[in-house]
Amino acid sequence: MHQYINTGSKDTRSGFGEALLELGKQNPDIVALCADLTGSMKMDAFAKAFPDRFFQTGIAEANMMGVAAGLTIGGKIPFTGTFANFSTGRVYDQIRQSIAYSNKNVKICASHAGITLGEDGATHQILEDIGLMKMLPNMTVINPCDFNQTKAATLSAASYKGPVYLCFGRPKVPNFTPADEAFEIGKALILNKGMDVTIFATGHLVWHALEAGKILEDQGFTADIINIHTIKPLNNSAVINSLKKTGCAVTAEEHMMNGGMGDSIAQLLVREYPVPMEMVAINDTFGESGKPEELMKKFGLDAEHIVLAALQSMARKEQFAAKYAH
Repeated sequence: MHQYINTGSKDTRSGFGEALLELGKQNPDIVALCADLTGSMKMDAFAKAFPDRFFQTGIAEANMMGVAAGLTIGGKIPFTGTFANFSTGRVYDQIRQSIAYSNKNVKICASHAGITLGEDGATHQILEDIGLMKMLPNMTVINPCDFNQTKAATLSAASYKGPVYLCFGRPKVPNFTPADEAFEIGKALILNKGMDVTIFATGHLVWHALEAGKILEDQGFTADIINIHTIKPLNNSAVINSLKKTGCAVTAEEHMMNGGMGDSIAQLLVREYPVPMEMVAINDTFGESGKPEELMKKFGLDAEHIVLAALQSMARKEQFAAKYAH
């Protein structure tokens, strides 16, 4: 199994903040808008360096999205910033009508996604954001896994033409992807090659998938581990090619089972290559207040549960093989 080294825990939102500042230095058309969460979004460095290109809209997220859409008409590249809950659920109508429908070049940057928001509780822990965004025509959906990849994804989003939803988190998580690794929107990354099962993971669950791979290896199994950082457009060929080799799948994500990455992969498999598949995700429930690591464990979003899902998926593969052997 390939070795990915945790170089230290860092919050992914800081990767966004660093990239935004770099973009501001590189391109005078980069502008930023924030809904009264400049510090939490790590947009303060950009605001200080480029006060004439930073717009504090206050707690008026719907207006922020409309202003961002309007700025694109003049050739600007706006990055909006607020929590994932307020970046999607609160402003879905404005995103649909003013940004997605007219294919405006707005980058919707959403921090504090998922249950790792922690103590703020269910009202702030949106678990449906990826589903909401991926259903919109013209919208690209990106969910990077660590600090380095969030920074690279932010830089890449700036040069991509069209609306982008980029979500990331609040807590410090292992930073393990190479700092110089190229980020290509829509291209899945194969982190490990195996023969027995494929684990597709996104966001914070990628590190847990790597840990699960080590546990499986100790038990005599090898896994393809694939980082699906872009959920839309999905890298269909990478998904199918891996499963033609392993014959069964697990998806792992910090999101609702309905509408998430696993949902997208399941739809693809039903159409093109049906194989046994298990999903590690939140199953039709709201989150709750608690420490992020405790919530991840309670809701089954950790390496242990990925291993259990992999064993179940492999067992189903063997059952299918036996059933149709004759």
